[in-house]
Amino acid sequence: MAHTAGNAGDGTWRARAYPSDLNRAQWRLVRRLIPVPAWLRGHGARPEGYCHRVMIDAILYLTDNGIRWTAMPVDLPPRKAVYRFFRRWRENGFLDLLHDALREQDRWAAGRKKHPTAAIVDSQSVKASWHVAAASRGYDAGKKVTGRKRHLVVDTLGLLLAVTVTSACVQDRDVAVPGP
Repeated sequence: MAHTAGNAGDGTWRARAYPSDLNRAQWRLVRRLIPVPAWLRGHGARPEGYCHRVMIDAILYLTDNGIRWTAMPVDLPPRKAVYRFFRRWRENGFLDLLHDALREQDRWAAGRKKHPTAAIVDSQSVKASWHVAAASRGYDAGKKVTGRKRHLVVDTLGLLLAVTVTSACVQDRDVAVPGP
């Protein structure tokens, strides 16, 4: 269930400052998907102190620029508050729902069906440091690398469908099995 009532105004008191910030059309889509806060459902919690749009802009800035949480710009909310929202949204599945909705919108804009019928799997082996647990490392004989392997599944437009990290000895064919 998504909310339409405001949260800390859910306005845009902050001017769009970064390329990663949501535009109005993106915000309209995202706003419908945001879970209803407990206080709006009458569960006694107090209203949140930050606009959801600003929190999403902060998370997008962080991921787009690959910065540490401690390097959050001063015109965005404090890192601890942003991380609290991020963690709550990750745990309740909102970030997955958001990712899927944005991917479907991109597919529709490209004249494709919402759900892909074909996918491409690729992987990259990465050396693991000595302090990475031996149980999570493996040897990729093709690349001659001891470490881990990132497996990515994308649709034919290159939009992300899934990511899995395994030991480097796992082959793409073993990871690319249809899900339930």
